[in-house]
Amino acid sequence: MFEGFGIKSLQKVPPTARQKQHGFLASMHRKALSALMVSLIGLQPLLLASAPADAQGRSIKLVRDAETEELIRDYARPIFEAAGLKSTNIRIHLINDSRFNAFVVDSKRMFINTGTIIDAKTPNEVIGVIAHETGHIAGGHMIRLREAMRRAQTIAAIGMLAGAGAMAAGAAAGSPDAARVGGAVAAGSPGMAQRTFLSYARTEETAADRAALRYLAKTGQSAKGMLTTFERFADQALFSSQYMDPYIQSHPLPRDRIAQVENLAKKSKFFNKTDSAALQQRHDLARAKLAAFTQDPKRVLRNYKGNDLPSLYAQAIVTYRMGNRNKAVKMIDQLLNAQPNNAYFWELKGQVYLETGQPDNAVAPLNKAVSLKPNEGILRVMLGQALISSKSNRNYSAAVTHLQRGLQHDPDLAVGYRFLAQAYENLGRRAEAEIATANGYFASGDIASAKAMAARAQKKLKRGSPEWLQADDIMSYKQPKL
Repeated sequence: MFEGFGIKSLQKVPPTARQKQHGFLASMHRKALSALMVSLIGLQPLLLASAPADAQGRSIKLVRDAETEELIRDYARPIFEAAGLKSTNIRIHLINDSRFNAFVVDSKRMFINTGTIIDAKTPNEVIGVIAHETGHIAGGHMIRLREAMRRAQTIAAIGMLAGAGAMAAGAAAGSPDAARVGGAVAAGSPGMAQRTFLSYARTEETAADRAALRYLAKTGQSAKGMLTTFERFADQALFSSQYMDPYIQSHPLPRDRIAQVENLAKKSKFFNKTDSAALQQRHDLARAKLAAFTQDPKRVLRNYKGNDLPSLYAQAIVTYRMGNRNKAVKMIDQLLNAQPNNAYFWELKGQVYLETGQPDNAVAPLNKAVSLKPNEGILRVMLGQALISSKSNRNYSAAVTHLQRGLQHDPDLAVGYRFLAQAYENLGRRAEAEIATANGYFASGDIASAKAMAARAQKKLKRGSPEWLQADDIMSYKQPKL
């Protein structure tokens, strides 16, 4: 993690990007997207626009962290394969939200709240969540749910029009009763539509549960994590469920759902299988890290007061966040003594130096982190930033190399293009600096600025060169119709 796209610095949901032969372009960019959040809790409308927000209007902010993202990819890969999906085609994003939740908006993007990872005591719980959401993707539920929503809206519109007509007719005929009936029809139609739609949604939730159980069995994993998650929701809903209308719930009643899943889960020969010790430790370290960066420091220190690695990890991060760099570095060195080949301990050490004004000291630990995880784009971009900011270790050419490779692995890192442009500018390569800036605008979703900068850069570039083609791709890009 580091400034610009670490857990401390959160960013808006960027457009999904793909790497073309001659440049990086977004495969799907929408200035306004109306979709459906299929979650473990419910089905709610998600509006993604220039300022993404959830159903309650709160801004959706992403967390970028190489360690957690790698862990989640490792959780998801076998599940995706079991579902017949290519893991490289699905991007999992982390949202800075303390609630336990996950959802998908289309066949290529899954979102998981940081609260899901922090609250999940075992990897298996998160894997169960991923398996459920994968069931929605593999089942094509996004497409069918959107069609169901359209049908529901049509029913509502017809009902309201019919009711309004009855009201008008009754009023014209001087019949108060007819007018009241028409008003009741108009008022009740949206509720009828909602029930029709949510009835359809419940069948998809059941299908996703069953698919998840199949994926877990196929990959030799237990479904206990799913049951733990459902028990959590059942406990939360226990007080109010008896007063709820079951037909306006987007999921089956918690106890009914648990009984169905439990009945099938216990038939698996892997039901009592547990996560490996190594995976559990990675999970515990990620939980500690996310908590330390996103929660109140006092709360973190209350929860992580032991001498184990996760506790020491959390304590080091909180100490750094509270401004005590030297003490934090000493604690990180304790972590490195225990696990000298942990790239993310080296990353944290580099981050602490980089973000406290000592980029010279950041270069060596970040170099070590990159040597251990050469394909993690975030680590290479962070190293590039350190090489640019450093005084005694400043090396713009090396920075360009690391930034280019980092962006090849992670082309959505808009801030990486800014550092790349800075390195090019200091090398006197103005045209390449401008095309890097254009790519940065594009990755941020600012298509107008990207096109303007690409046109400016293309005039200075050799026709047919890779950079010229990047500029041409950006200039010819057309946003898809909604």
